[in-house]
Amino acid sequence: MISVDEHRAAVTELLGTRPGVELPLADCAGLVLAGDVRAGVALPPFDNSAMDGYALRSVDVVEASDDSPVELPVSEDIPAGRTDVPALLPGTAHRIMTGAPMPPGADSVVMVERTDGGTGKVRIFAAAAPGAHVRRTGEDVAAGSVALARGSVLGPAQLGLASAVGLDRLLVHAPPRVLVVSTGTELVLPPDELRHGQIYESNSVMLVAGLRALGCHVESIRSVADDVETFRAAIEPRLASTDLVVTSGGVSAGAYEVVKDALTGAGVSFRKVAMQPGGPQGLGRWDGVPVVTLPGNPVSVLVSFEAFLRPALLASLGHSGTDRQHVRARLIETLQSPKGKRQFRRGYYTQAQGEVTGIVGPRGGPGSHLLAAFTQANCLIVLPEDVTEAAEGSEVDVLLL
Repeated sequence: MISVDEHRAAVTELLGTRPGVELPLADCAGLVLAGDVRAGVALPPFDNSAMDGYALRSVDVVEASDDSPVELPVSEDIPAGRTDVPALLPGTAHRIMTGAPMPPGADSVVMVERTDGGTGKVRIFAAAAPGAHVRRTGEDVAAGSVALARGSVLGPAQLGLASAVGLDRLLVHAPPRVLVVSTGTELVLPPDELRHGQIYESNSVMLVAGLRALGCHVESIRSVADDVETFRAAIEPRLASTDLVVTSGGVSAGAYEVVKDALTGAGVSFRKVAMQPGGPQGLGRWDGVPVVTLPGNPVSVLVSFEAFLRPALLASLGHSGTDRQHVRARLIETLQSPKGKRQFRRGYYTQAQGEVTGIVGPRGGPGSHLLAAFTQANCLIVLPEDVTEAAEGSEVDVLLL
């Protein structure tokens, strides 16, 4: 057997780093920048008003107060978007709206709430310090500077900033096209009626959801019979348009292991990983296309996704942080673990206010078929290879989901 860390490193190396591709901003949410973004314009691109009010010279209203307002003639209206902004003459004011360019000669803005709102003349009830309510050119971003650094994850704020500095496309790490394949003659698609010995297919549903949450483009083949020729015929025509194939089932030591039978000798190797659940794993290239093969039991699929696929795909997409958050927690009951294997147990973690260390308890047993328990879990309890028993009250590693 090989270790969990060795197999994770092998999957990460197999997937490599996704190439850069230019995409419209609307298609970049959640993706990672593949290069620095420099600002083509300053933000703000010109001095502008931070308030609805009156642009003026601060020296003209230095004596203004509630008891002794200063009256000034209003010579211009400056709405946002006006491009022909006339200069301000001494002893006058321009009515100005939020975001409108500051007129040459003005050095401050008095908000409309501190005036009588006049249009021909305006009475000012407060003094204004130089620069009051003025947004300066380049105050947010200087022209030519790096507005967004390579490796930035593109959320709403980042995409808004890219547009604000004049871009409509960004160079991002290209999301892979993933083909998910569930194998097993026993698999039936809901809502068809089950016959004795059959089960409803669920692995592809879980994998598609997890992969799409990472930004992957995913298609699935939900039920492939345990027949080598059928398996190859279902997948081979799609390889040319696929960046990654992920299979579930057919990789263990039974008599009808279709994935292992079809891909052994075709560039994919199969191995036992020292973990529970999810020991049977495989990886390689089929006609040059990366392939990651997972076990068939649903909990094994989800644990394998968390242990191997999720971090490897995040790394390939340019993310610097690829791990779930790890914390330490006290067990509320004793757990057993097989010697020499890293065990992943579904658990529920809580932390009381003011407490440094949280508590965690298992949800369901260690069986790889107990999917319902996973729906009640918010973490994985990780017991190392050299631990066969973790006593109640002892501290363990917890992987927060």
